[in-house]
Amino acid sequence: MQYSLFEAPRNEASSYKLPLSEADVGYFPSALSQDDADSFFALLKNELPWQQDTIKLFGKSVKIPRLQSWHGDPECTYTYSNLTMAPNPWTKSLSSIKAKCEALCAQSYGTRFNSVLANWYRDGKDSMSFHSDDEPELGMNPVIASVTLGEARPFVFKHKETKEKYTQVLEHGSVLIMAGATQSHYVHGIAKTAKPIGGRINLTFRHLIQRAR
Repeated sequence: MQYSLFEAPRNEASSYKLPLSEADVGYFPSALSQDDADSFFALLKNELPWQQDTIKLFGKSVKIPRLQSWHGDPECTYTYSNLTMAPNPWTKSLSSIKAKCEALCAQSYGTRFNSVLANWYRDGKDSMSFHSDDEPELGMNPVIASVTLGEARPFVFKHKETKEKYTQVLEHGSVLIMAGATQSHYVHGIAKTAKPIGGRINLTFRHLIQRAR
């Protein structure tokens, strides 16, 4: 059964925990209805100030293989990979999705998000290398809600010690919630593919506990 994030879910039978040891990851495959997901995908493509940022890797400046846009409360400056981003203001669409992600998190975590990183994977050439969302300003055991709009892509978890991998395909309109010690024990990423595929927008909602320095 699909339900809209604009409505209170009548039940959560379609959500489930991923079978990952030392992690707390929940997946809501139909968190948004098809119509809601389609509408948000079209809106966000046009209303966000997308840009291709440059980060430092092994002393070299490299363009990241995707477009991104950072949004949040005024104090939510964020730094990763030596890239510091000042927040763009919340849009109506982002605020609406944020409120609904908070509703999904309410019972288990009670998290209030104050920022979101939007990534636009334009085609199969765009990707995200393995990493953990463990920057100091995210605090210990952060709760992160990841919303997928557009093309479904395989999302790979890899345990930092055992190297065991688990792949979850993130579908259009889905929400993945990572919590607990997930970031301490796992890295995650999205690989390139040579297949001709469409675009995907991913929104990762976070709560920053301090300003980046």
